[in-house]
Amino acid sequence: MASYIPELTKADPNWFGICLVTMDGVAYSVGDSEQLFTIQSISKPFVYATALADRGRDFVASRVGVEPSGDAFNSISLHPQTGAPLNPMINAGAIASTSLVSGDTPEAQWQRIESSLSAFMGRDISVDESVYRSESETGFRNRAIAWMLKNFSITDGEPMASLENYFRQCSILVNCRDLAFMAATLANGGVHPLTGKRALPTEHVERVLSVMATCGMYDYAGSWLYEVGIPAKSGVGGGIIAALPGRFGIGVFSPPLDEKGNSVRGIEACKQFSRDFSLHVFTRAGDPKTALSRIYTGADAPSRREPGAELRVCLKEYAHRIKYLCLHGLLAVDGIEYVIRKMREMAPESHSFILDMHLVTGISESAARLLNQARLGFMEEGLAVVFSRIHDRPALIEPLGKSTGNGDRGFLNFEDNDLAVEWCENRLLCTTVQLPDSVTSMADFPLFRGVPEPLMKQVEAVTRLEHYASGERILTSGQAGDGRIFFIEHGQVSIQVPLQNGGSQRISSMGPGMNFGEMVLLGQTTRSATVIADTEVRCCILEAGDFNRLSDTTPLLKIALLENLNKDMANKLRRATQWIAALA
Repeated sequence: MASYIPELTKADPNWFGICLVTMDGVAYSVGDSEQLFTIQSISKPFVYATALADRGRDFVASRVGVEPSGDAFNSISLHPQTGAPLNPMINAGAIASTSLVSGDTPEAQWQRIESSLSAFMGRDISVDESVYRSESETGFRNRAIAWMLKNFSITDGEPMASLENYFRQCSILVNCRDLAFMAATLANGGVHPLTGKRALPTEHVERVLSVMATCGMYDYAGSWLYEVGIPAKSGVGGGIIAALPGRFGIGVFSPPLDEKGNSVRGIEACKQFSRDFSLHVFTRAGDPKTALSRIYTGADAPSRREPGAELRVCLKEYAHRIKYLCLHGLLAVDGIEYVIRKMREMAPESHSFILDMHLVTGISESAARLLNQARLGFMEEGLAVVFSRIHDRPALIEPLGKSTGNGDRGFLNFEDNDLAVEWCENRLLCTTVQLPDSVTSMADFPLFRGVPEPLMKQVEAVTRLEHYASGERILTSGQAGDGRIFFIEHGQVSIQVPLQNGGSQRISSMGPGMNFGEMVLLGQTTRSATVIADTEVRCCILEAGDFNRLSDTTPLLKIALLENLNKDMANKLRRATQWIAALA
């Protein structure tokens, strides 16, 4: 048991707790994981992180080095020329780091330390005053170190005031769960997994983890990296944290220490973690090929638009040039490199790429930068690269947004694959056929295919024109059917169905030459979908009552219309089956 701080000898040597926290904030705990103890030297990487955030890398580096000392935690390891501590994990470097935290007074500096460690922990902190007094009353060696730092101008102001803040930070009360969440916050790129609050700017996270990996276990650091291989920090209170980037944060607590000041059970537990779950940082990572789960084309899964005959023929011939790439997991540089290489292989026979991000959990900034550079390169070759189903996930939006360069208009992202593929289809059609802007004759609508011209004139005589503004709701799901059938002469509409969560899902889009509301002819009494005008829309309206009166005198009209309606429903069912097969 640590005896140089008398208060620490009161701990029960049988206490033993372990907690592991995932990147989405799930905590797995066993043993005395709720037992409170003082954080001691485990505070060092987090106060060093605070100093980096407040003063910047260059300034902090001029006062505190990053080289392993190979000495005990309380050794006086200073650079022979500058007097700077060799690293922030030994006491000399930690005292210097505490003095570098922003604040005009020691009290203001302590408030900054308190708020910073609270952000890492995810809760307000408290100090064990008895341990603090014990440290302050017996910390003669640390007082000598503080005066040496003052002698070399490493610290500014009155050195004893900063030293008291150091004693106080070491006396913060934590439990295993707190340690695991602090480690998980570092492993999660500086963002607390549960609160979602950023505790440390991204650019400083790797610096803190690097120093932990090489210096965090004092003069056992080399053996630790060799045997366990996870950035870590120990404290003489019996705690150890280990942070594996992108995967886990681990907290272990057991008071009995080895001769180097590290928890004996804590080291053995972490060895088992590393061995049993292959957590060593130099263990081979996953196969980059897993970043790409599957590829299919716009011919396999076309949009749910209702194309006219000419467009349908064109899409059937060219839709295979639209490629869906379903990405998966946490995307790093090696995985994105593989994805880009597959896109390059497909480029000669492609027109657009849709990157479906639904199953992506995150993307590193370097991978995002590489992907955006590739997107711009494909654009120069006439190939579009768009994203789908990113939604509002910061783990994807922030890295992709930050890596767009000067002159880049940004990436195009669609809410779902249907919107994405329709955009790609429109882009494809613009280079192959002329999209119809409007339809002027009722005979051009598929529903009236094969109807003799004299009968068509009778139909046109009972129709009327209606205009709708962009964004206007034309029909609402669940409303009573009023017998109207709509034929789109000009503009675009979206067909939406309600979802249980109160939202809606677009199931189709329609343009000139298409019709909707025709199910009233089959006896439907309520509207099954909502129709919204995407643009200014002009429709011909045919009342079901007028149509039935015409059909009573000319049965051929009704026979032709029902036959066309039957073919249309069969085509829709065939396309739905095709979609299901593509997505299965």
